[in-house]
Amino acid sequence: MSHKVNIAAAEALEKLRAGNALYLSASTPAGDISPARRAETCREGQSPYAVIVSCSDSRVIPESIFSAGIGELFVIRVAGNVIDDHQLGSIEYAAEHLGIRLVVVLGHDGCGAVDAAINHDPEGYIKFITDEIRLAIGSEKDEYKACCLNVKRSVELIESSFEIHREEEHGLRVIGAIYRISDGRVEFDI
Repeated sequence: MSHKVNIAAAEALEKLRAGNALYLSASTPAGDISPARRAETCREGQSPYAVIVSCSDSRVIPESIFSAGIGELFVIRVAGNVIDDHQLGSIEYAAEHLGIRLVVVLGHDGCGAVDAAINHDPEGYIKFITDEIRLAIGSEKDEYKACCLNVKRSVELIESSFEIHREEEHGLRVIGAIYRISDGRVEFDI
């Protein structure tokens, strides 16, 4: 590891849980996005405490969901929260150079990419995404169960794609979670 070790995975997960609890009752964003915070991160660099791999869905905003401000989360967004070499490279950078110890794959209910994989046969570049999701969900037709299976596959791909045992020595943890669009709740460790 070429950068300092950030906070432990358990502490990062607790911060996410507390941030989501704050988000559930907030009417405005709670994260620090002030000019002073922007200037501080410009001078001192970033020090995020967790990687969030989430869907590109415009209703899923990790910084808001976890009441985080500038420089607190390393967010990777891709439709269907699928994993390929680009996402793996970003996660590897975050773990090795930013010292992040927690990676969360954040799926959500009502996912259009999962729906497309279950109910449609898209063409073009979307097919790359739905093909990955189909590998995860098999013949599952229940949308929520399919979303969970899709998250679990992404977690497994992350864990199998790194020298996870070497990282585990440093406390790296990879977990899955589901965001409930209707009420804002995050269910961890699915």
